[in-house]
Amino acid sequence: MAASGKTNPTPPRLAMPLRHRFVRRFVQLQLGLLVYGVSLALLVRAHLGLDPWDVFQQGISRHTGLSFGTVVCAVGALVLLLWIPLRQRPGLGTISNVVVIGAVADLALRVVPDAEAWWLRGALMVAGVVLNAAATGLYIGARLGPGPRDGLMTGLSERFGWLSVRVARTSIEVTVLAAGFLLGGSVGVATVLYAFGIGPLTQLFLPLFSIRDPRPAPAAPAAAALA
Repeated sequence: MAASGKTNPTPPRLAMPLRHRFVRRFVQLQLGLLVYGVSLALLVRAHLGLDPWDVFQQGISRHTGLSFGTVVCAVGALVLLLWIPLRQRPGLGTISNVVVIGAVADLALRVVPDAEAWWLRGALMVAGVVLNAAATGLYIGARLGPGPRDGLMTGLSERFGWLSVRVARTSIEVTVLAAGFLLGGSVGVATVLYAFGIGPLTQLFLPLFSIRDPRPAPAAPAAAALA
């Protein structure tokens, strides 16, 4: 029997769970980016319009002859350069976003044919928007860094204190939508559905896929706990 009568405290066992949690985050991140790329291909094949950034990227693709996915990757890389003056730091998720989404979109476009029947076009449009929201929840919920376009929005808001995130996002998306329309990108009912649906749908999916920090929070004082 120990003289002090006290037992040794159980050592923390966070190392293995943290490693496992990183693997889970990484897998979830890549799955989210993969689904995101597929969702873009579905919207393209529906021929009912695209979200603002993809209207812009499709317009560039039509004028340059580059594949849609190649342009998605190139625009992501260029937007990432704008992070430098905004003093934003990319994460693993940021770099993966630049590389994976465009590559998957091109692969999916080779597999998914153009839709001709109106009901099939509508189904692809709805599936594309819903999968896009689910994918957003997956890769943001992994907490490994925002995408280049998301980081540009938050970076502008942080750099210019008077500019809210909402105003920054609206300004950016209106600008790229107008530029994409002038370049011949596809604007249609899916553009409107995306504009009004992506926010609520992402809010629905994000809590389902958000990975919480496993480290225990510091215990609150008893008085505070009872207040």
